[in-house]
Amino acid sequence: MSSSAPCLSLPSAALGDSISDLRVRTGWRRGPAADSAGPFLLSYTEFTPDTLSDLPGIYRAAQRLRREIAELEGAVGVTVYWQLLRGRGGSVSAWADESALRRFVSLPFHTETMRAYRTRGSLRALEWSADSFELGAAFRDGQRGLDEGRGRSPGG
Repeated sequence: MSSSAPCLSLPSAALGDSISDLRVRTGWRRGPAADSAGPFLLSYTEFTPDTLSDLPGIYRAAQRLRREIAELEGAVGVTVYWQLLRGRGGSVSAWADESALRRFVSLPFHTETMRAYRTRGSLRALEWSADSFELGAAFRDGQRGLDEGRGRSPGG
């Protein structure tokens, strides 16, 4: 089931999180490959805008990209998140394979959005393969990977 209703992802002191790690996210939006048994290509992105006045436009673009992902062959699903106390947002998405993710990245609206915001903040991304998918683990693994410097800065 897909939902655009916001969800809270509460920080876990046991995992070393602080209150600033609180996430507000959309519901999981299932794609055509949602019932895939795996393996999966997982993607975790994080965008920190230079100015908070860009947030409304970024939010609208993220919602549109979320809708487009849900229709794309090979998409397992996506959620968009905001860490309001850290002034950043991003997404977690799962794909049947790398070619499905590359199809998304090459969509005209995605390339237009990247071009519009590339110089207005910093973007970090991490992709990895997994035999199974659990959203909470993907958030933890993605953020940990970026914090450890394993991500990349696309188009930086």
